[in-house]
Formats: sequence, structure tokens, C-alpha cells
Amino acid sequence: MNANNILETIKMIEEEKLDIRTITMGISLLDCIDSDGDKAREKIYNKITTYAKDLVKVGNEIANEFGVPIVNKRVSVTPISIIAGATNETNYVKFAETLDKAAHELGIDFIGGFSALVHKGYTKGDRILINSIPEALAKTSKVCSSVNVGSTRCGINMDAVKEMGQVIKKTAELTADKKGFGCAKLVVFANAVEDNPFMAGAFHGVGEADRVINVGVSGPGVVQRAIEKVKGESFDVVAETIKKTAFKITRIGQLVAHEAAKRLDTPFGIVDLSLAPTPAVGDSVAHILEAMGLEVVGTHGTTAALALLNDAVKKGGVMACSHVGGLSGAFIPVSEDAGMIDAVLNGSLNLEKLEAMTAICSVGLDMIAVPGDTTAETLSAMIADESAIGVINNKTTAVRIIPAPGCKVGDLVEFGGLLGTAPVMPINKYSSFDFIQRGGRIPAPIHSFKN
Repeated sequence: MNANNILETIKMIEEEKLDIRTITMGISLLDCIDSDGDKAREKIYNKITTYAKDLVKVGNEIANEFGVPIVNKRVSVTPISIIAGATNETNYVKFAETLDKAAHELGIDFIGGFSALVHKGYTKGDRILINSIPEALAKTSKVCSSVNVGSTRCGINMDAVKEMGQVIKKTAELTADKKGFGCAKLVVFANAVEDNPFMAGAFHGVGEADRVINVGVSGPGVVQRAIEKVKGESFDVVAETIKKTAFKITRIGQLVAHEAAKRLDTPFGIVDLSLAPTPAVGDSVAHILEAMGLEVVGTHGTTAALALLNDAVKKGGVMACSHVGGLSGAFIPVSEDAGMIDAVLNGSLNLEKLEAMTAICSVGLDMIAVPGDTTAETLSAMIADESAIGVINNKTTAVRIIPAPGCKVGDLVEFGGLLGTAPVMPINKYSSFDFIQRGGRIPAPIHSFKN
């Protein structure tokens, strides 16, 4: 690195809000399986607190030494439905409480993996875990949950889609004192990935090593400033500018990832290239799109702008790092992005436009508040739509939606911190009840058959 590169990096950190959004240690719990639930939980607690005991300390040391903010330190574990399924227990809340206890002991921000993979069907453990989600999220503060209900190779498990609408509704009711906050820690996926470092959807896949370090970078403010410098130039120039900026951001992420892996004596996994916004001014994906020439995000042209951004970020990132994974692209969570919030409040951005954008972005309908009286079937139908986009386009999509108890359209739901403020958005008034009641599976698309 020459002097100019160093000065440029300092400016990106101090003025443009570049940060490492998360260092996430993935930990396999497969060797913690035991038919005795108490013994399994003891093994889980001991393994997590042993492997990740220095995670926060090392993250803080690297942040101080390199001058790069590291916002979150997190842990992801093997889906608990797999681990707890070996026991005869009929409720897995105690497993969630064990994860929460370990997270508090370590001082980490979140722990992910209270999860089930049911895209083709249920095991006994899957059913019990899904039924345990509402109570588990109500009784814990740092545990995150996810359920994968579809994949391009298998289609969509509509029985699971139906059930997850009910689970989201119940989770909101059990956390009504916090405006349904439990739902902010619950993601429903199609094509979930095994190495995602971002919450709430992180879990440690069974194809992963015993433990691994995955890093998620973020720099919406850096990309926005770069685009503002090429105002009026063609999209060729815009794409090249984003690629070069993503390269620089990813290089910093890879440097931090390798250093963390070395100090924690843990293999380096991947760098996730996702542009993850925050409610802070100057840290918005929406403002990147507006810097390309949109008056307000949500107007016509928004999806095309997002497509360019997502593609250019990936092209620049893969040139900087050989091991790119996770979700990698642009996140568009409403409550966590100041520009998205403004666009909803001024009427430019609605659920239909957000759904179109999810065909392009890294995730889906993310951190969206809807009226508290939204039915479980409507929530399930939203999940079905998002799953269809993911399955047909062979990409990851997800739903993290909050039916905020007692709230109506136009209300603001305050979550605080990175989770921000969610304006309650209107939904289609017509019913999807009969559609969701059918159950069964939507078959995999024809292009999934590639053997």
C-alpha cells in the first residue's frame, strides 16, 4: 500500500462510514449431539464458549490496530433442529436459552442457528424447532432464527410456508411489548446459503469446517461518494467506478478476515461483499441509487439501478478476494436504511416495488413492518412470492417482516441501533387464504434439472 492508498482508506473510514459490519465465527455442533438434552446443551455451551472465547477481544484489537471499525462480533452454529432432533424433547426453547447464555458470556452481539431446513420436507426435529420459535425468540435477546422453505432444486414447501406465517404472527404477539421485535430476529429463506455471516439468517452449514471465520464488509457511503464524483457520466463509467470501489472495500475486508483467522487460530472462510446500510446519515443503499440520477428511490428506473449496483459490486469484489461467499450484493432493509425509510414515508416506495427489487438484490423483503392485524395467510403469501422469485431465479431470497401489534399504516416502529425505525406499510387488502390452505409443494422449475 502506498501513501495515497493509505490516505484514501482513512478518508473512507472517517468520512464515508466504511466499516467491517461483522466478524462471524461459524461453529459446528455436530459432535455435541446427544440423546440426553441436558448433556447436549452442556456440550453446546462449552464448545461455543471455548472456541469463541477470544472473538470479541480479537475483534476489538484489530479494530484499534488497523483503525477499521468492526461493528459486530457474532457466532453462527449448526441448525439446532439437527442437533436437538437426537433427543426425545418436545420443545427446544432450552436450546435457545443455552445459545443466549453463551452469547451473553462471550459478549457477542448475536448468535444465529436456531434454524431448520425444510425445503423438501420435515424431520421430527424440524417440526419441534419451528413450533418452538415464537417462545424461543420471546425468551432470548441475542438468538436469531431462520427457516429455509424452498430451493431451486426442490421447489417450495408450501406446508412450511403456511406454518411460517403462523409462526411470525405468534412471535409478534409474544413480543408485543416490543412492537413485535422477535420477528426482527427471524428470517424465512429460499436457497439459504451455509456461510452467511449476516444476521438474522446466519447458520453454520453441515458442509462447513468445524469452525471458520467469515467476514461481512459494508460501505454504502463509500460507493455513494464515488458515484457522486462521476455525475453526468455514462453507466459504463458508473459501473467501472463501483467495481473499483468494491475492490478497495473488499481488500480491507479480506485483510481483517485473514488477521482475525490467524489470531483466533481458525480457518478463514469467506468475505461477504454485501452493502449493508444503517439508519445513519451517509450509510444508505437508497442514496447510492439516487446518486445515479433517481429523484427518489422507488421511482421508475430503481430496479435497473439496483441491478447495476449489485453486479458491479460482485465483479469488483471477486477480483479482490478469492473466497467470496455468503449473500454478497446490496441489502435493502427498510428500517435499517435512512433513504428507504424516507422513500416509504413520501410514498415513492411500496411493497410491490420492493418485491420487484428483490429479484435483483441480495436478500428480499427485509425489516418491513406491516399492520398488526395482518393475517397469517397474508404473511405466508408474501413468503411464497419471495420464495418463488428465489427459486425461479436460482438466487437467495428471504422475508423478515414484522406485523407490529397494535400498529396501523403510517405508524413508526422504533427498534433502535442497527435495526432502526420501520414505517408501517400498507398491504393488499384482498385475501390469499384459499391459496395458502392448499399446502403441498410447488414443484421445482424445469431449469433446475441439470444433471
